[in-house]
Amino acid sequence: MFTDSHCHLNFPELSSDLSRIRDAMAQAQVSRALCICTTLEEFSDVHRLALDYDNFWATVGVHPDNEGVTEPSLDDLLQRGNLPRVVAVGETGLDYYRLNGRSAADMHWQRERFRTHIRAAQALHKPLVIHTRSASDDTLAILREEGEDGRAGAAGGVFHCFTETAAVAEAALALGFYISFSGILTFKTAQELRDVAAWVPMDRMLIETDSPYLAPVPFRGKTNNPSYVPHVAHQIAALRGCSVETVAAATSANFTRLFSGVAL
Repeated sequence: MFTDSHCHLNFPELSSDLSRIRDAMAQAQVSRALCICTTLEEFSDVHRLALDYDNFWATVGVHPDNEGVTEPSLDDLLQRGNLPRVVAVGETGLDYYRLNGRSAADMHWQRERFRTHIRAAQALHKPLVIHTRSASDDTLAILREEGEDGRAGAAGGVFHCFTETAAVAEAALALGFYISFSGILTFKTAQELRDVAAWVPMDRMLIETDSPYLAPVPFRGKTNNPSYVPHVAHQIAALRGCSVETVAAATSANFTRLFSGVAL
């Protein structure tokens, strides 16, 4: 019924408790999850989850915030991206939130890393999983420069854990991307984000946990896991005046369409 389009089940907070989490997912009717890669060093663990469990899939990518890790070459991403059950490239993008005394101009290495991921996704004909924080103008500009404008040959993808403005959502949608909402939607301080979720077209929307982070109300402050993704769907249903079953069906169908070949 529900699909968690973004989680980190290889992280130690979750991997040590995977059997219980899978039971909780089944009870909550969360039938699928996409396991997200954030470094090349962890890729084998992420990929193993997808190989071991028929309702998990994997991505390959290096998170923009990760420094001191192996820098991915185009060949690194292509080789891993062609493996079975790897359905997307990312998470990738730009993050200027913690500059640690640097300027946005100093983050050229992030921008080059992002371009490498975009080119890999285009070569693989697989979508991008985009992370952007305090960097939306540059994120959108680089996507456009690399030909990600919704036309033939573009990889497309999803802006995950969306927290940006309505204007950024509109721009991402215009480029052919999907928008994914997390448990942040349930936070008291997130009214502007709820306003965005109320108008994003249902056929361009995904839901996620980004677990182990960002547990939704009423679990805020606790370790998140994919069994909590229905709470995101319930919030969207309340905003749009529809049933949670409608949200579950639409977002799961969108997941199947975006990550082509992923069975229901």
